[in-house]
Amino acid sequence: MTPDQILSIRPRVLTQSQREFYFNEGYILLERVIGDEWIAKLRAATEEMVERSRKVSASDKIFDLEPGHTPDAPRLRRVSNPVEHHPVYWDYVTRSPIVDIVADLVGPDVKFHHSKLNFKWARGGEEVKWHYDISFWPHTNYSPLTVGTYIYDCGMDNGPLMVLPRSHVEVEPLLTQFDESGRWIGCLRDADAARLPVERAVALPGPAGSLTLHNCRTLHASPKNLSDTGRPLLLYTLTSADAFPYTVNPIRPKHDQAIIAGKRATWAHHDPRPCLLPPDWSGGYTSIFALQQQESESDSPPLATATM
Repeated sequence: MTPDQILSIRPRVLTQSQREFYFNEGYILLERVIGDEWIAKLRAATEEMVERSRKVSASDKIFDLEPGHTPDAPRLRRVSNPVEHHPVYWDYVTRSPIVDIVADLVGPDVKFHHSKLNFKWARGGEEVKWHYDISFWPHTNYSPLTVGTYIYDCGMDNGPLMVLPRSHVEVEPLLTQFDESGRWIGCLRDADAARLPVERAVALPGPAGSLTLHNCRTLHASPKNLSDTGRPLLLYTLTSADAFPYTVNPIRPKHDQAIIAGKRATWAHHDPRPCLLPPDWSGGYTSIFALQQQESESDSPPLATATM
């Protein structure tokens, strides 16, 4: 569906002005829209995942670990596919207010793509450099969005999400996320990032129960966590039902393409704007942290292998 088609449908939760803001700016912050009961459940599930990580000594398909992770001082960077490792995460994305909120922005038929639980640990949790999401998993249109839930309060010193307003429509074509040698780095080249109008960047801190939503073409980043408290951020990528991925899903969730609201599409919607292809993810995927920190050459195939 196009933005105009979506806006012509009566909203379920958001105001019309909130929807228009999202389409114009490429993001929206909704403070305290998730109730305490859901937050308590998410905190308990997340604490359980941290406890499980104490038994892991190296990154694997579930846990991506910071260097220095130990059983006594766990430092998780990511839990991949959290919906498959604790039932609360799937219940949350299918039964909480998130479903209707996202339907107001992508249309009444909503499809699941993947989920992840990112952490920024106290006193130095890693930054995430400027990047687009869509180049990791291109779709036939640009409806995909990522919705983040702040499980705990997130202030400016916790490393909140930062977005570049209107970058989803003003930056055309999409900037590359390969370096000069053709290796995928999962972020903009330093030279391109240096030219961004970062004085326009907007930070999105918020209290527990707040949601951040950004379009798949919106440039975004987050600084290190320099505070004394950790910052977990639960993330779901959801799409309109008429958006179809045309590369391998690097996360490979069992719920990939599951309809969580409305019905399946009978037609695909194709946006004429081109989209940069990622590497061939069929051999596996670690995390954006490992890619941007260039921890493993094998995680970053050269451009020559970037096939569908």
